[in-house]
Amino acid sequence: MSELQRLKGLLPPENQSWVFVESAVAVEPPLITLEEIGRDEVEIQVDLDQWEKLAIDHRNLLFWHEVGRIQNDTIPRDGWEMAALAIGLGGAIGELWVQDGLLLLMALGLSGFAGYRLYLKNNSEKRLQDAIAADERAIDLACRFGYSVPNAYKSLGGALKELLENTRKKKKRGFFEDRLEALRKSAGKARAEMAEQEGSSQSVTSENVYG
Repeated sequence: MSELQRLKGLLPPENQSWVFVESAVAVEPPLITLEEIGRDEVEIQVDLDQWEKLAIDHRNLLFWHEVGRIQNDTIPRDGWEMAALAIGLGGAIGELWVQDGLLLLMALGLSGFAGYRLYLKNNSEKRLQDAIAADERAIDLACRFGYSVPNAYKSLGGALKELLENTRKKKKRGFFEDRLEALRKSAGKARAEMAEQEGSSQSVTSENVYG
């Protein structure tokens, strides 16, 4: 079985008909990314040269992180916002000349909406929160596919640590460090909840997320 076929088998049933897994073809592609390829269709693209150097458990959790982004509807969309911003600003300038108040308001509204969407897309805090939410989804998906809660946390933590160690850019390193810290806190919470439910302290330790 090829790696792409194996990954397709890790898609939840509710995503199998409209989420596809393919090898990345771009020059120097990211390790794994998402792309909308049509109406209600999404492609997960993997750079197999980098990907197959990772441990299988690390691959699985990174893959489920991307599935989590899909399920949370945080897929990166085409950059229509810049075009809309340009159209809106151009229209606003034009309407100032002809003095049509209603069309001016519509143009300003389009510019404002496009500008807000650009702000959200480029807001580092929102990107981090989206990634943390997808990490939580990845843990849930791992458990659906037979992982224990401790092993799910440990595998995702190990994957993030490996990405961190292979990253030189300070901003990206901070991004992975913040995700690891959030995962550690989540693991501590899961440990406490499992101990309460089972009446035992045998659960997830916060250190486990570091592999």
